[in-house]
Amino acid sequence: MKTGFKFSNLCGTVYRKGNLVFTPEGNSILSPVGNRVTVFDLVNNKTETLPFENKRDIRRIALSPNGNLLLSIDELGQTLLVNFRKRTVLHHFNLKDKVRDIQFSPDGKYFAVGLGRHVEVWRSPGFTREFAPFELHRKYPAHYDDVTHISWSPDSRFFLTSSKDMTTKIFSVDPIEGFQPITLTGHRYAVVGAWFSREMRAIYTVSTDGAVCVRRFRQVGVEENLTFGEFPRDENDKFVRTMWFTENRHYTMQNAKVQSASFNKNTQLLVLGLTNGVFGIWEMPDFNKIHSLSISRKKINTVAINPSGEWLAFGSSKLGQLLVWEWQSETYVLKQQGHFYDMACIAYSGDGQYVATGGDDAKLKVWNALSGYCFITFTEHTSAVTAVHFTKGSQVVLSASLDGTVRAYDLVRYRNFRIFTSPTPVQFTSLAVDPSGEIICAGCQDTFEIYMWSMQTGKLLDVLSGHEGPISALEFRPDGLSLASSSWDKTVRFWDVFDRSKIVERLPHSNEVMTLAYRPDGKELCASTLDGQIHFWDVAKAAPTGSIEGRRDISGGRKANDRRTAANSSSGKNFSSLCYSADGTAVLGGGNSKYVCLYDRRSGILLRKFQVSKNQSLDGVQEKLNSKLMTEAGSADLIDSDGIDSDTEKNVDHSLPGVKSGDKSNRLLKPEVRTRDVKFSPTGRQWAAASTEGLLIYSLDETMVFDPYELDEDVTPETVRDLSRKGDHLRALVNAFRLNESYLIREIYEAIPPLDVILLTKDFPEAYLERLLRFIANIVETSQLLEYHLRWVSGLLSNHGTFVKSRSVALQPALRTLQRGITRMHQDIGSTCDKNYYMLGYLLVQGKRQSEAEKEETGDITMHDVFASFNDDEKDDVSSQGFFTGDEGAMDVDVAEEVSAHA
Repeated sequence: MKTGFKFSNLCGTVYRKGNLVFTPEGNSILSPVGNRVTVFDLVNNKTETLPFENKRDIRRIALSPNGNLLLSIDELGQTLLVNFRKRTVLHHFNLKDKVRDIQFSPDGKYFAVGLGRHVEVWRSPGFTREFAPFELHRKYPAHYDDVTHISWSPDSRFFLTSSKDMTTKIFSVDPIEGFQPITLTGHRYAVVGAWFSREMRAIYTVSTDGAVCVRRFRQVGVEENLTFGEFPRDENDKFVRTMWFTENRHYTMQNAKVQSASFNKNTQLLVLGLTNGVFGIWEMPDFNKIHSLSISRKKINTVAINPSGEWLAFGSSKLGQLLVWEWQSETYVLKQQGHFYDMACIAYSGDGQYVATGGDDAKLKVWNALSGYCFITFTEHTSAVTAVHFTKGSQVVLSASLDGTVRAYDLVRYRNFRIFTSPTPVQFTSLAVDPSGEIICAGCQDTFEIYMWSMQTGKLLDVLSGHEGPISALEFRPDGLSLASSSWDKTVRFWDVFDRSKIVERLPHSNEVMTLAYRPDGKELCASTLDGQIHFWDVAKAAPTGSIEGRRDISGGRKANDRRTAANSSSGKNFSSLCYSADGTAVLGGGNSKYVCLYDRRSGILLRKFQVSKNQSLDGVQEKLNSKLMTEAGSADLIDSDGIDSDTEKNVDHSLPGVKSGDKSNRLLKPEVRTRDVKFSPTGRQWAAASTEGLLIYSLDETMVFDPYELDEDVTPETVRDLSRKGDHLRALVNAFRLNESYLIREIYEAIPPLDVILLTKDFPEAYLERLLRFIANIVETSQLLEYHLRWVSGLLSNHGTFVKSRSVALQPALRTLQRGITRMHQDIGSTCDKNYYMLGYLLVQGKRQSEAEKEETGDITMHDVFASFNDDEKDDVSSQGFFTGDEGAMDVDVAEEVSAHA
């Protein structure tokens, strides 16, 4: 079994805190998710989580104008310089303070950072690794309170800083003759943002109370507006006095405060996000209201506009929402939201294409494992979802909940078509479905019973009693002959659901059993106990076959309030979820820890140890605590000393009338890192973990440039071309794929004669089939050899249909790209043929009309014209006289009259 699993994507969480950034072309948006950055491709409907991690939750991100450099800054000012194109970290840097805002200049030479009350301007680093890539240009002691926003002028010579001290200031990057820093006042509340207009003739400022000021640059005593940056001189070559005047003051007239704002210089659109979940669009400078919509129940923390001004992005930290709105058509381009509380359970569909997740927020979500998008959310449950399961055909997903119901959802019509309940109210904690999908079983934690229903009728068939503790896990044997259940009563039991006369087999354990899992062949079962052991049992003999001591492997870090060290603490040292690999040779386990362990079944050796998160904003990540962070009030990490979120609405006392001690819930608690559930994909190519960060997906790394084991000294570009010239096209193409040079692959591919394509597809090795389909999909839209590509695709799919079906999940991106390219070419050719058809028809009609006009002018009448005007009897009479024995052509008018008279 391959163990080279690497982090591939993060689903289930789309936005946490910070700012949203569009890419320069405007087709993708970057969203900070905890200590990671996720890229949402809005055109191709894909998500990608970048492979690097910050030490803590990301506060600000900034992308250079050319899209090459990305700056990712966490809560404490730790900065990562990332090559965005290559997805690699170039440099680590510490800004030594909490960053309020960061913006690149339009020319990309500088970036300005708001640190507390002052602003620093740094030179942009290069695109390679450097010894000291960050160079401080100037430091500006700007305001009397924290900086809230920074924006640059279009010419990159000036920048604006807004602050909570109700002022906006204008600074220059370099000293400019005739210019001094300017302070703009007039607001009564903290300024949210300030921007230059495109022509630099106006400045627009917005405050939290919804006041929008339009300021103009003029000469003192003259009403004519000037362009800022050009300072006029008088006759004595002295600078004349200029000032910024407040031309107009507008108000949003909303019953909420402005939380976020953004301005697009190209379209002159101002977008404001309010604390009540409403956003509005206004056209500047007249402040004409274009649109307003309520998109959330909580405040909108960040707003972004793409460069063309068509799409607006909104992020709500409280609900974890990310929305992209196209305001012209008033439609959603993207609407995603993760689980409000922790993700509790996951399940893969039979083909590995979909992942279902259940959370403590009583929601069931179904995700596309390839794109990373959630395409359906079911909200019928009223309490936490504890278990989910797909049926064999993957058209039905079932969920068990603490509300006492098991629900079945149809993934074709997206509806809840079955509700399974118990005679008395219980809380279900586990779920199992037999391979046929006919029998549904759920275990509860209060009555210690297992309930069994029929999927067809929805009726309760039986109640399995015997356990003396809460049911922790249920699973049917792969052949469907028996049901295994684990419980806190230190036993695992086998139930024959079709023959209740048989004795229930008991497997005793020394500690409480936390979970169990069957091997894919059904011959072995593993169970995890509270002491950190994994026990293996032979199902046929009901005898133990081995055990793994995983207590030390799964042991996590130390929590902020722990009195004991991580080594001496007993919490989190057991596996709460287990899963076999697709081939049954390895076991994957996770628990209340930051680690997920992968064991070899035969030897019991720990193969890999995955750390699901390095985010120090989570509790339990660090092995040792810093004693300097311990204060008289407790750990400094649990004290909210950040002034960014300390607004007036946070300090409001929500306690009930008559309560003297206030609201006890006003405290800062760090979420604890843990893994609630782990599952292997049925294809064996990836596995998923439901963690505090979200749905983490690890897959096998396939980014290798070339495979050195398949290369030798004879495989070179010259030898590959010689094979192609000699007619050995199959070997030439395979060796080109081994070298993995795109130009060489295309050269050899297009040199193959079209008549040999069908023969080559029969003998083409399946190891390179996926790469060949991917290659054809990438060039089909740009190449003119459409029939040639179709021959290849038809031959590959016809001769290797079984392989394509077995690898449908892995090949799906290439097949989709191929289908999209062929469909687009079909549409283009169809429209061209339609145009040519109508054009040819038009030309024929015009030519006929022109020929008729020429006949009328010359007086020549063709025999065909005369003959066509006769009826059937006349045609027979004329033909019998022999008038049409000669060649058809023009004839004299007298001859025509004679023919007509005879007829």
